[in-house]
Amino acid sequence: MRRFILIINGVQREGICDPEKDSLAEVVRRLGLTGTKVGCGTGQCGACTLILDGKVVRSCTKKMKNIPDFSKVETIEGLGSRDHLHPLQQAFMTYAGVQCGFCSPGFIMSAKGLLDTNPSPSRQQVRDWFTAHNNICRCTGYKPIIDAVMAAAAVLRGEKTMQDITFTPPADGSLFGSAVPKPGALARVLGQCEYGADIAQKMPSGTYHLAVVQAKTHHALIKGIHTEEALDMPGVVRVITAGDVKGTNRLDAPFGPVRHYSDAKGRPVICDDKVYRYGDIVAVVAARSRAEARQAAAKVHVDYEPLPAYMTYEEAVTPTARPIHEHVADVGIPNLFMEQPMYKGEDAGKIIDEAPFSVSASFSTSREPHLVLEPECVQAYPEGDGGIAVQYKAQWPHSAIYFMADAIGVPQEKIHIIQNPVGGSFGYSMSPGALALAAVCALALEAPVSLVMSYEEHQSFTGKRSPSYANARLACDREGKFLAMEYHVGVDHGAYDESAGALASKIARFFGYPYSIDNIRGLVQLAYTNNAFGVQYRGFGSPQTYMTSEQLVDMLAEKIGMDPFEIRYRNIAHEGDLCTTSVPYREYPMQAMMDIMKPYYDAALERARSADTEEKKHGVGLAWGGYHVGKPSPEHSEIILELNADNTVTMFNCWMDIGQGADLASLVHLHEALRPLGLTAEQLHFVSGDTALAPDMGPSGGSRSFHVGGKATQDAAEQLLNAMRKPDGTYRTWQEMKDEGIPTRYLGKFEKISANIDPDTGHGYGAVAQNYMLFLAEVEVEVATGKVQVTKVTIAADMGRVGSLHGALGQAWGGFAHSLGFALSENYDDVKKHATMLGAGVPRCNNIPDDIQIIFHETPRPEGPLGGTGCSEGFQSAGHAAILNAIAHAVHVRMHTLPATPDKVKAAMEARAKGETLNQRPWNLGCALYDRLEYLREHPYNKENNYR
Repeated sequence: MRRFILIINGVQREGICDPEKDSLAEVVRRLGLTGTKVGCGTGQCGACTLILDGKVVRSCTKKMKNIPDFSKVETIEGLGSRDHLHPLQQAFMTYAGVQCGFCSPGFIMSAKGLLDTNPSPSRQQVRDWFTAHNNICRCTGYKPIIDAVMAAAAVLRGEKTMQDITFTPPADGSLFGSAVPKPGALARVLGQCEYGADIAQKMPSGTYHLAVVQAKTHHALIKGIHTEEALDMPGVVRVITAGDVKGTNRLDAPFGPVRHYSDAKGRPVICDDKVYRYGDIVAVVAARSRAEARQAAAKVHVDYEPLPAYMTYEEAVTPTARPIHEHVADVGIPNLFMEQPMYKGEDAGKIIDEAPFSVSASFSTSREPHLVLEPECVQAYPEGDGGIAVQYKAQWPHSAIYFMADAIGVPQEKIHIIQNPVGGSFGYSMSPGALALAAVCALALEAPVSLVMSYEEHQSFTGKRSPSYANARLACDREGKFLAMEYHVGVDHGAYDESAGALASKIARFFGYPYSIDNIRGLVQLAYTNNAFGVQYRGFGSPQTYMTSEQLVDMLAEKIGMDPFEIRYRNIAHEGDLCTTSVPYREYPMQAMMDIMKPYYDAALERARSADTEEKKHGVGLAWGGYHVGKPSPEHSEIILELNADNTVTMFNCWMDIGQGADLASLVHLHEALRPLGLTAEQLHFVSGDTALAPDMGPSGGSRSFHVGGKATQDAAEQLLNAMRKPDGTYRTWQEMKDEGIPTRYLGKFEKISANIDPDTGHGYGAVAQNYMLFLAEVEVEVATGKVQVTKVTIAADMGRVGSLHGALGQAWGGFAHSLGFALSENYDDVKKHATMLGAGVPRCNNIPDDIQIIFHETPRPEGPLGGTGCSEGFQSAGHAAILNAIAHAVHVRMHTLPATPDKVKAAMEARAKGETLNQRPWNLGCALYDRLEYLREHPYNKENNYR
């Protein structure tokens, strides 16, 4: 041990450390300076960035043995205060540089280090700096961060004032549609927002810290668990195994209205008789400190009897494959547990066979990791008479209660979920696994517990976007009018059932969106494998679809000698045309959006032609995208408004802020709904993410929150205003309401019934609204290496009236950044190589183009709140397809598998140069498409007893 003395933010601080083991990040965090975050723990994400003796460092890898006494340390806490913000802190708020905010302190400190040495950087120099220092942001797409640094630099040079870079409300006083910053941004730029690991450091005495024992094999029987050595380790109080789980030990994953052959109860909280995938939890060590728990977890030994591991969809549905789960009915295809057929119009196969032009191809997508910066963190503690409270980055807390109650053996009414501030989710934290695990341990120990995983543990524990394998055809007449489409998709959903029901219908519904195609035959099938399980991810289901459908459109255009823009223009839907699921589109903005995009497309083509050299080729790619808004019917959400004694108003909601801006959307909706009262933003308060205080608003997913939360807010506000309104049109005060016996608290609701996707035909909506996105990507391909750089992107978007400029732009920038990673680099296939952020292919600042232009085409939604609706998922629907189409335009090779890494692109170019093509055999999806469709038509889905 060593006593240290550091000058931190100008003040001498002392303490004791283990110089060989402790990092600078750990030391400053122990001193209470938790604005320095630890994400990856290996220097790859930059969340821990601070300034040491004038130099920017990643403090999680800086060991104390290498830091002399009296070294000067600058952290985010010393940069500014609420009333005296540093220009960087103000600019990050004003220019939308903050979403989840986990990375914000690290970026701000890194930017300060840059501006201290270079007060007048170019945008490219800022991007180079962040790339070199591994400052990773997963939410913003980097562009607004660069905007913020440039604005702050201008203030520091004296060219602008702080007022110049501070948001000023519009003259009419309305915040709806404005660039008002996130209310939660202030705490994040100050480093005062406390995420899961920060809360873990401040848990009360008597808290036990947990460490997980994870399976290091993909499929095996558990023959024995040896805990003796671990129990003898210092500080260890218990090793918790499946025998300690008080409930069924099986999480519920209801499927909803979809054809399925499983009981949806396949995932154990802690594995008992077998493990189903690498990373499954086999045991949990509880100790008095995190370090002691982790040391002991390494001493737990498990005896396994290996079982066959099926690591692809094709392997899992091979006739000789053994069942992975016993709770699945035998339907003639091993491990198949869900199907969604699609029948529209006449026999598409026959029409395609007889069409003048047709194309066919097979495509596959990767198992995309969410790559959030904050790894799994969860706390749980006994509460009341047999109750349990769990704090986590829950994305739908009320559903987590339902999913886990039987598994942990606690009645639903005694489970209390509280959302911690979220360091990124993008859908994965919809899963109840971490909540249930912590609850089980707290119940077994009858004490508070805290679990903070390492990034490698997080990667192997959490769900991913499910890979898809598609065989598809598309045909047109001699004028380029689409005649028919067929598709057959197999989905590797991994080891468990979670989110499967929604996924099957979403993949099916977007084939051919937003075109007019009269004849479609399709089938989506989900199978178990021994991989990471599938879970929600922004754009859920649609990226797998557009990977195939939008590349087929370009292939057909090439075959008939037509421009890709023109063939799309001839086939977009117009008023009255039916969408792919045989119901009308809710809006028809397609032609107007293409008219807007045409000059951008023409200019991009000219840029590509003029920039081409022998060494670097340039291409332009289009892709239509878009998404549905909402969850399967019935759609329901609730919020509460209460007038307070000081005449302010509080909203109680479970509109979960996972970085996407629920706090911002709540503000603009409530402020607008209560405009007659003349309240300022500061007079509106929010109590969010606590199931004991706020009603169920449904999931913060499916792009639904802005729509359904806005409608529920309008309902509650109308009730409150009606109650407050006097006969003369003025409004009562709280005191007057009390004096007259008028309630001051009102429950607002939104309820909507719409036709779900029919499990027999594929017809219906399955959601309350739609959005539409048209992507234009420009790429540069390095011929010698196959490396692809996206140089510019333009997105035309229609989601009705824009309610929050920061919210919409943030989702656009961030969504496209994820799409780029999906297209070019991201994968979770190799459990060792892909265990880290960089290993899994997370894009850094210079991988994302600085030139991202978003064009909003506003078609008011009559049924949406103030004419708007949701947008998030649409922005991550088809950007990857536009990039792939641009690669094909640049170097004349079609990428059929994701990600399109340089080696794959280079191999495809070399094969083309030899007059060859890489192997593009159709996928073996376990059955013949039309035979299976005929079988399913003859055997309708049993809605009364759907598990067969």
